[in-house]
Amino acid sequence: MDQTISFLYEKFLASEGVCSDTRSLQENQIFFALKGDNFNGNTYASQAIEGGALLAVIDESQEESSDKFFLVDDVLKCLQELASHHRDQFDIPFLGITGSNGKTSTKELAARVMSADRKTQYTRGNLNNHIGVPLTLLNISSDTEFAIIEMGANHIGEIASLCKMAKPTHGLITNIGTAHIGEFGGQEAIIRAKSELFDYLRQTGGIPFINLEDRVLQNMSKRFSNAITYPNELCSLKSATPFVHYKDEHGDTHATEMIGAYNFLNISAAVTIGNYFEVEDPYRAIDGYMPDNNRSQMIEIGSNTIILDAYNANPDSIRAALDNLAVIDSAHKVAILGDMKELGAYAEEEHRKIIDYAETLNLDKVYLVGNDFKKMHKHAKSKAFEKIDELSNLLQEEPLTAATVLIKGSRGMRMEQLTKRRDLWT
Repeated sequence: MDQTISFLYEKFLASEGVCSDTRSLQENQIFFALKGDNFNGNTYASQAIEGGALLAVIDESQEESSDKFFLVDDVLKCLQELASHHRDQFDIPFLGITGSNGKTSTKELAARVMSADRKTQYTRGNLNNHIGVPLTLLNISSDTEFAIIEMGANHIGEIASLCKMAKPTHGLITNIGTAHIGEFGGQEAIIRAKSELFDYLRQTGGIPFINLEDRVLQNMSKRFSNAITYPNELCSLKSATPFVHYKDEHGDTHATEMIGAYNFLNISAAVTIGNYFEVEDPYRAIDGYMPDNNRSQMIEIGSNTIILDAYNANPDSIRAALDNLAVIDSAHKVAILGDMKELGAYAEEEHRKIIDYAETLNLDKVYLVGNDFKKMHKHAKSKAFEKIDELSNLLQEEPLTAATVLIKGSRGMRMEQLTKRRDLWT
């Protein structure tokens, strides 16, 4: 460990933690002046000190003078190295979770299960990248008994880098689909990138939890002699129209607040993790889980039932959501779909496929929003709009009544705006 990290770690242990945003800075925290495409934390270093920061770690000289400025070559690299050193102080299980779909839901479920049994620290929200992971690691306190680190990626090598920092002892890949396919450049690249978690576990003797319903992951299981697989006898799907009901190993039925059969695999993963780590009753914690943050939420507006799943979208997750809508027992079913981002050269083809697929289902109406859907739209059954305001104008004139409505799209589309407009629903 070099002198810079040694000095900072001593300061860190005497601090109230770390922060990279002056708007949420607490007194006696260490401020890291991170940079992004549209911001430069160095410009807020003085403000951080004035706000009570113990130290401001910067990589650009300041006009003001303060003994609380700590100049380094690269703030982000410094943050990551500090987090890696902090992680090294713990001899507890570290579970890494990644995958194309369902990683955040699986992380939240696993966190509930493990928190019922021991002090668990886990990724909050969606802080799963090269900045979020070190921030999560630095939140781990001395009494933590279990850690869950969500890992996201949109290019090869990113998961490997996060593993080097977080050093997972256990790992789970939910599935390997088409999320971020434009950034990766193809399906094979996605497989390579996501498998970096299992590659790390093989090299270090770690233990993988493997979803046997994913063909690619099933093949990966052959590389391990210590793999824990699911779904298994611990739980079985009973129904999912719309909420998941499942049976536990004793034959008892559990009702959840999670929508769609695709969520059963996330439940099965969490139960399997809990069982492996000898949690007494992994089912009880899951029974009380309520999805939030625009992920598979069910909302009643007027006479309509809204399935709001607008946190993110890719071809696989939209198909799964459409399949779930199609089997729901409802007289009137409507899909409102927003563009899928980060598809790159695959955008036109994948949006066309979704339009074609939606046309095959027994849906009363299909509304499409965004430039990509608008560009590929050629069907009479569905309607396409470039902007969400255009759809809102139509729904003002023709409000939906007594319908089950799926609202899904990529985060940048902000499809949840539709649920704020009560005048669009009767």
